[in-house]
Amino acid sequence: MTAIDTAREATHASRMLRFARRNPALAGMPALLVAAMLFTLLIHPSFGSFELQSLALAALPLALAACAQAVVVISGGIDLSVGSMMSVANVLAGSLMSHGSTTAALGWSAAILVAGAAQGLMNGLLVKISRIPDVVVTLTTGFILGGVALLIMERPGGGAPAGFLDLAAGSWISEWLPNAAVFLAVVVCAIWIPVVRSRLGLLIYATGSDRVAAFRSGVDTDFARLMAYVISGLFSACGGIALTMTTGIGAPLSGTIYTLSGLAAIVIGGVSLSGGKGGMTGPVIAAILLSLIPADLIFLNIDPNYGQVIQGTLIVIVVMAGGFAVSWQGRK
Repeated sequence: MTAIDTAREATHASRMLRFARRNPALAGMPALLVAAMLFTLLIHPSFGSFELQSLALAALPLALAACAQAVVVISGGIDLSVGSMMSVANVLAGSLMSHGSTTAALGWSAAILVAGAAQGLMNGLLVKISRIPDVVVTLTTGFILGGVALLIMERPGGGAPAGFLDLAAGSWISEWLPNAAVFLAVVVCAIWIPVVRSRLGLLIYATGSDRVAAFRSGVDTDFARLMAYVISGLFSACGGIALTMTTGIGAPLSGTIYTLSGLAAIVIGGVSLSGGKGGMTGPVIAAILLSLIPADLIFLNIDPNYGQVIQGTLIVIVVMAGGFAVSWQGRK
């Protein structure tokens, strides 16, 4: 190896190290997922393609809920209506698709996505016009949407055509590449990549980093936050449709758990609760990890309800580690 090659490798390693320091979640979460999967194989050697497909199905709604929450938090806000929006989308899909074809189901899905974006727009407008903290506004709209879900469907029921359910169930390309994972990747890339590569993405990150400074620099912070809620509503509607795909029915309380679980995923996935930092990769991987915890507990013959204890502990550790990191950097 020549001196030039050695210098190039050193430069490449230095760049990777700087990237890891600037993006700890993006660099560390894949490694954490690999470690978790290796641990799962250790305690359950027969873990195969079927279990992988089941894991992908379980993680799909949570990952989309995390994406919905992440975009609002990045803009400097919070959305506590994500789970309720997912419930409404789920019961709408379950009731409208129950006796239709796959083509009709796709058409209804498009309509539900529009409705989700419209609800996100409504949340954003309420926050903008009322000037009430978004935690209060979205908590209120979450209660309202929860009631709407119950009005649409009092108890679990409905359904969807088999062809529509197959979009997430099973695997078409390879038995080790679940359809749910492909569906998740397509949805996240289709929604988030155009945003993050556009001026809108810059506005959202700038607004979340420092709203006052962004406003003084000419950024329309109200527009940025409004669009963040629209994108969140779109992701939430996708999550509700994913619930229909994974369960095969509509249930009015199905999305309730995903509000706080989505928050857990973004905290573990490296999205700063103060805004302006993070992306979708970390929360998606965190959603997979959080979905893997109950499965591992079952493999270990431990009550899976301990999964919530572990999730809460992880959140505390991550938040405390972030606080210590900020304090340490401030002392330097």
